Amino acid sequence: MALLLATCIGILAGSGVWLLLRPRTYQVVIGLSLCALAVNLFIFSMGRLRSGAPPVLSSTAGALADYADPVPQALVLTAIVIGFATTALLLVVLLAARGFTGTDHVDGQER
Repeated sequence: MALLLATCIGILAGSGVWLLLRPRTYQVVIGLSLCALAVNLFIFSMGRLRSGAPPVLSSTAGALADYADPVPQALVLTAIVIGFATTALLLVVLLAARGFTGTDHVDGQER
């Protein structure tokens, strides 16, 4: 399971970096989104992959290894909200830039 997750994170990060290096602005937006998704998966995986474990300690707490860590889940949820807002703002700025320049290339020139 850990190998599959690491492979998925690597593929998402690699695809995101490849799209970030493309000349069109919308490919850059998708690349940023893929990189953000890879980072979110990485942060989420740092909280140990546990299913069926309660996330909060009770008064009769046993071994700490029996519980899931809620901090990475909260960090990922916050990162998703911030990433969505940033992507929306970036799209508005890119649409305005396309209106001013008439092209959607990053440097403003057709090649």
